[in-house]
Amino acid sequence: MDFSVYFFSANDRNDFGARYRFILDVARFADSHGFTAIWTPERHFQEFGGSFPNPAVLSAALAATTENLGIRAGSVVLPHHHPVRVVEEWSLVDQLSGGRTGICVATGWHRGDFVFYPEHYETRREHTFGHIDTLRSLWRGEAARFPGPGGQELEVRTFPRPRQPELPLWLVHTSNPRTWTEAGRRGLNVLSLLTSWEKLEEDIAGYRAARERAGHDPESGIVTIGMHTFIGEEEEAVRALVHEPVKSYLASFMTQKRSDDRVSGTSRDTDTAEQDRLADLMAEDYYQRRSLLGTPDKCAATVGRLRAAGVDEVACLVDFGLPFDTVLAAMPALDALRRRCAGEDRATPATAAPAAGTHTSSGPLGWYYDRG
Repeated sequence: MDFSVYFFSANDRNDFGARYRFILDVARFADSHGFTAIWTPERHFQEFGGSFPNPAVLSAALAATTENLGIRAGSVVLPHHHPVRVVEEWSLVDQLSGGRTGICVATGWHRGDFVFYPEHYETRREHTFGHIDTLRSLWRGEAARFPGPGGQELEVRTFPRPRQPELPLWLVHTSNPRTWTEAGRRGLNVLSLLTSWEKLEEDIAGYRAARERAGHDPESGIVTIGMHTFIGEEEEAVRALVHEPVKSYLASFMTQKRSDDRVSGTSRDTDTAEQDRLADLMAEDYYQRRSLLGTPDKCAATVGRLRAAGVDEVACLVDFGLPFDTVLAAMPALDALRRRCAGEDRATPATAAPAAGTHTSSGPLGWYYDRG
């Protein structure tokens, strides 16, 4: 099982410079301790994740700061960009990093983000899938044709040339099973969050089968699962420490969802007390069932269950509202878990995580995950 570090911060009212320094500190630790990659997202116009308007810019700094770590976009919202710009920017990052980049593409969902290309909103899924092959061909150095001034088509080849001959590509998944099969058919990797253990196993099986039907090696595709992560020795101390930050983090999703629904005219009134109760339930659900929050033994069992489900990489979401110094101080415990799980690789039985705690629905955040 590979371990990477994943950023998608919620509390962006803090000093932005301090956050970027914190990200670089985490990256240096991960780089020198055998982690696989670091993921940074693309977010716009919201407090939730507002530090991350352009993962290529931040990734250029990460590339210059590290030597071994994969530098990945988690993700690039393809309908917000011209594919030529995506390849140009990430080819530059690939050169700076010595060939360590990877991109996860996403369709986008928040209406307010589509100020860039409003015409792409209704066809965002088709637009994304329609340009995956374009990204790949441009990355290889092949020419592509695009509309130019006066309706004339122009032929384009991008520079600089990247170091890697092929672009490592992930597709972000929310809950739509077609995303898994589409990723398999196209030979893409998958980045997802955990909503249901049973659904995860079903989706991974469908993904592997789709790869095989399309003539791809069914086992070579990488399934990456993002999970809130904080490791500590005392169960109750960890729960007390992470509950409010996780609750606040998840409540940010609800706030953004309501904002989007107001724009679309589908909003439902939710009073403050109801939202607070829901956020409490969500936070406890994440702690118990869908996170690497807790003691080393609890989290190792969860990693074992991920492995048994067919997951290749866990992306540890370490930045969900805890103080930066607290997260940095806990990184050695996360590295110890990584080393422990690497030593047990393929040796942990499928029953490592107890059946109790099985989550069989898309959960309280189903409205968010169902966007995919």
